Amino acid sequence: MPVTLDIQQPQPFDIVGSRILIAGNATAFEGTLTISVSEGHDEFNSFTQVGSLGLRQFQGFIDIPEDNAFKLNRLFLTLADDTGNENGPSVVIPVLFGPRILPGYGGWQPYTVQPGDTLTAIAQSQYGNAEWRPIFEANIHILNDPNLIFPGQVLRIPRNDI
Repeated sequence: MPVTLDIQQPQPFDIVGSRILIAGNATAFEGTLTISVSEGHDEFNSFTQVGSLGLRQFQGFIDIPEDNAFKLNRLFLTLADDTGNENGPSVVIPVLFGPRILPGYGGWQPYTVQPGDTLTAIAQSQYGNAEWRPIFEANIHILNDPNLIFPGQVLRIPRNDI
């Protein structure tokens, strides 16, 4: 049976929380996809059910425990057909782990860079301190240098629940 994995959520470099929601369209052997989250040092695994007869929409999730040993904020989410064949079809999506970017991560809000802005100034206005690293890390997919931001860029400002 041909396997199709069309993952619509999360998208590459989305910021995710401790519960990573996954959605898309798929067919899989016996209707099961294996979910794996890793950053090279630690890994968590789960599975979700999808249709086995024809392409079907599915939703699933994987919970990352608070006491995880992740050392990096960049994770790789892998979804694979649970055929038992380690070379079977899979999709790998790089995501950013919000709880490693900002303690108590609870989401993000968009911010449009204005003329004269710096990451330090944005952090001061958003957090009340000059700690710009969470903003830089949440936007690593579009920023190469914390000193180079441009008016009109839309940055993600991580927020916490604390």
